[in-house]
Amino acid sequence: MAQQNKDTNELIKVRRQKLADLQAAGKNPFEIMKYDVTHHSKEIKDNFEELEGKEVAVAGRLMFKRVMGKASFCNVQDLQGGIQAYVARDEIGVESYQDFKKMDIGDIVGIKGKVFATKTGEKSIHAEEVILLSKSLKPLPEKFHGLTDTDTRYRQRYVDLIMNEESKEVFIKRSKIISKIRSYLDGQGFMEVETPMLVSNAGGAAARPFETHYNALSEDVKLRISLELYLKRLIVGGLEKVYEIGRVFRNEGVDTRHNPEFTLMELYQAYTDYHGMMNLTENLYRYLAQEVCGGTKIQYKDFEIDLGKPFERITMVDAVKKYSGVDFKEIKTLEEARAAAEEHHVEYEERHKRGDILNLFFEEFVEDKLIQPTFVMDHPVEISPLTKRKPEDPDYVERFEFFMNGWEMANAYSELNDPIDQRERFKAQEELLAQGDEEANTTDEDFLNALEIGMPPTGGIGFGIDRMVMLLTNSTAIRDVLLFPTMKTLGGVKSENGVKDKEVSTPNSEPEKIDFSKVKIEPLFEEDVDFDTFSKSDFRAVKVKECVAVPKSKKLLQFTLDDGTGTDRTILSGIHAYYEPEELVGKTLIAITNLPPRAMMGIDSCGMLLSAVHEEEGEEKLHLLMVDDHIPAGAKLY
Repeated sequence: MAQQNKDTNELIKVRRQKLADLQAAGKNPFEIMKYDVTHHSKEIKDNFEELEGKEVAVAGRLMFKRVMGKASFCNVQDLQGGIQAYVARDEIGVESYQDFKKMDIGDIVGIKGKVFATKTGEKSIHAEEVILLSKSLKPLPEKFHGLTDTDTRYRQRYVDLIMNEESKEVFIKRSKIISKIRSYLDGQGFMEVETPMLVSNAGGAAARPFETHYNALSEDVKLRISLELYLKRLIVGGLEKVYEIGRVFRNEGVDTRHNPEFTLMELYQAYTDYHGMMNLTENLYRYLAQEVCGGTKIQYKDFEIDLGKPFERITMVDAVKKYSGVDFKEIKTLEEARAAAEEHHVEYEERHKRGDILNLFFEEFVEDKLIQPTFVMDHPVEISPLTKRKPEDPDYVERFEFFMNGWEMANAYSELNDPIDQRERFKAQEELLAQGDEEANTTDEDFLNALEIGMPPTGGIGFGIDRMVMLLTNSTAIRDVLLFPTMKTLGGVKSENGVKDKEVSTPNSEPEKIDFSKVKIEPLFEEDVDFDTFSKSDFRAVKVKECVAVPKSKKLLQFTLDDGTGTDRTILSGIHAYYEPEELVGKTLIAITNLPPRAMMGIDSCGMLLSAVHEEEGEEKLHLLMVDDHIPAGAKLY
């Protein structure tokens, strides 16, 4: 590992010296202001017959170079892909050819020349000019292995985009998806608007906001958690169809489907209801699938999702009955709801009412079954403070959530426009806030004032754009579709933008020996640790491939581990109070077996907490010790 870092440092020194030599020779690439590009790589390949023999100019990153005496080949990567160039000394001149031979992989170059095909049929450029436009002072990851470390991919997305074509395609497709959404809504007569991000009252969703201070006004403000309340003000003002695509911020954990800042689209249409929003959703998703994916059937992991068929529509009560057997039409009181929850092992809190418990049943028994497009309608009023009640059954509201692949993809209402009822709903939310519910709304007096001016009957909906992109690009995690996802800063807040050179693990045929002599015991657990047992136990390095919070648990995290066997291992750990899931992904752990209960509780190494974890009852128990060493998964430690 030390040798690898030494080699990298030597390469950096060589590149810096090359730059110094260029500057001394009056060829400083950083003084070049522009380069006139006429074509991109894919344009040339797609229009080869038309362009053959004609002069083109391309620019991009040098990804491959093979020098063969007086002639060489190289490959330049631009936005659209890569193209080969044939560089001959007699064509570009002796001095330019010498400069070309000194160029490094990763340098930005401009190439001008004529389009031709090699003897093997490779569509290429016969270079007449090669210019260094920018010097790369750090080497790229080794091309064969690429950039596979997920933590580095997310932190240094610029390198990920260079090395992984699939990653670049995801973000190109994301841009297309958003463009097509705008095109569709504009065609339906909607107007795109912008509303404040800094607000005095963060409402419109059940979420804990981020708080900050506005120095000029000497006021505490919050970052918005939704777009709803301001967009409805515009409906009051007479803008009958409005939408906004923008960032919202929720002070919550990070997992494969959640990021504290994410892209939300909300739209509101006067004189329609939640049925109108269902029709719009169905048509929009079908349009996006056809425009972006080329058809109405899309593949996500093991499932084929059919967006061409009419989407299923089912009430929450009927969905719970279908998948759990519990009929909430027969459950009339809170006591009956609690009894049903206890019978079916559904955890609830003292503050939860009948409607809350119905929703807990839905989350427990239904959500993950909804693979095909499904509208789940008519939610209990307790969990829907901004929605119109159903006239024929005021315990429920005209609301739906749209599900695919077991995920909530959209949330829509027949919007509440009765200011008196809305005030009562806000009051109920204030009571929940006082009882400790940090996600409850507070009363927004200006919004109530707008409703008193008068809002027409309105349908509204919010779409999670990031989950939409995940589904349409077959991406596993939300971080794969966010260019710059939220990450814990490396080395504290003073590190440079969270960038830190990471050692890369390399396979080792010999078992690595790790020195545990400096392992210390937390004083709190000192009496509980049997160090003799610890020293005689078996150790194996494992890697955390994925870590997510267990739903409805404040303590448990679920780990997916690579232990070198080729089969992922799933375990639970009660350390959510100490770590967020994102902090643990990519970490190296030492799995310790053959320990008595609590033998290792509280051991600390490299500042990381040890916690006992286990699989299903009756199976092998594990204890995990987190270390900073980058050890191959499966390596036995002694």
